[in-house]
Amino acid sequence: MEYDSRRVKSGHVFVAMRGEATDGNRYIEAAVAKGATAVVTDSREAYEKLRHEHVGVGAALVERGRRALAEVSAAVMGHPERDLALSAVTGTNGKTTTAFLLEAMLRSVGRTCVLIGTIETHVGDEVRVSPHTTPESRDVLEIFADGVKAGATEAVMEMSSHALEQERVWGLPVDVAMFTNLTQDHLDYHGTMEKYFAAKARLFEGVGSTPPRIAVVNHDDEYGGLIEKAAIGCSELWTYGFKKNYGGVPEFRAENVTLQAGETSFDWKTPMGTVEMRSSLTGRVNVYNLLAASCAALARGLSLEQIAEAAGKLMPVPGRFETIANQLGFTVVVDYAHTDDALRNLISLARELVAERGARVITLFGCGGDRDKTKRPRMGRAAGEGSDLVVLTSDNPRSEDPMTIINEALVGVRETTARCIVEQDRAAAIEIAIRAAKVGDIVLIAGKGHEKVQILRDGTVPFDDVAVAAEVLREIA
Repeated sequence: MEYDSRRVKSGHVFVAMRGEATDGNRYIEAAVAKGATAVVTDSREAYEKLRHEHVGVGAALVERGRRALAEVSAAVMGHPERDLALSAVTGTNGKTTTAFLLEAMLRSVGRTCVLIGTIETHVGDEVRVSPHTTPESRDVLEIFADGVKAGATEAVMEMSSHALEQERVWGLPVDVAMFTNLTQDHLDYHGTMEKYFAAKARLFEGVGSTPPRIAVVNHDDEYGGLIEKAAIGCSELWTYGFKKNYGGVPEFRAENVTLQAGETSFDWKTPMGTVEMRSSLTGRVNVYNLLAASCAALARGLSLEQIAEAAGKLMPVPGRFETIANQLGFTVVVDYAHTDDALRNLISLARELVAERGARVITLFGCGGDRDKTKRPRMGRAAGEGSDLVVLTSDNPRSEDPMTIINEALVGVRETTARCIVEQDRAAAIEIAIRAAKVGDIVLIAGKGHEKVQILRDGTVPFDDVAVAAEVLREIA
């Protein structure tokens, strides 16, 4: 079973479906030439052509190619999705951290897990590269099948708005669904916030399957109430947060919160009791991530005490407020923040950490090319409002001119009083930001996080913010 003609081998079934970037029906001939014995297509024209020109090749016409891919793949692979309890998380920010935290909690009590997310994929103890946040259904099911063979009983997935709308997760039975937050992003694809929200809400309605058993929703987010309405088909609704907000109090809330660099603590008040939570994760945003993951772990049968014990042993997620060690007296952090809201949260956290010593926040960021252009000045404004120095640079410009992107973001920075340095070359910009730091300052290198490449008009080149920053620090030392 393949949807990519390049991977077809003799005896395979090829699913030809219309996509966003290309039409798989254009590659039917290539698939047949490579030995495909049957083709499933969502094009009547392609179907009729197959029946007349390739009488020895089986042909099936379907209305929706992606749904067919999911249903046939599940059948061929023996329905591995039925052997795993699936927890899925969606939202603009926090998906990756929440997924990693939940998997760690489940593993802490001896459960074997599958994890599918932005940074990497886990099949038990095996770590694989993740080409997409949420792969096509055939690939998801293959990972699930490998997980079942490895003894997995749990699966944790990030579900992006693209995947939910495109039905890449069609037919997956979700047991626990989590919503982190919703802020402007991906409008280049969805067009409006209403459509973006509707894509996220599909997780709680069920995508080709029954609605989740338990919905875990951030009550503090302005879209939380709308998600709660979308989750009407779920058996239970669990809300988490800090306080009374948007007409009610979250059931699972953090009280007596203490935030310090490398140390977070709070009392987790739940309908099942209260437990003290301590973690090395930093900042208010990670309290939300901990709350979401902890609720899901509780829904999956862990006790409050087991969750609290696991929280104390959690490690930071790569590229999420990742600190680069140095002996120079200032802090350098790499983070994936690539929306104005995420950038604002990151800078706010940094501002809290330097407040007592009166030090500065230096923020380096860029905006991605071929993506929502309206968020560029918003990101510039967010960076300028919270930072003492902004270093504006390039971040995956793709097919666009890097300086055009930079100038669009610069509009927002100039609406603030922050000093700004523009440097198109990202490596040079990182060096500028770090060399500008003094004792006590914090340098934020935002946008790429765990990514190891820079995507340019002429192709993709290796680039690692962590490695570049570490090299600059070594040179200074």
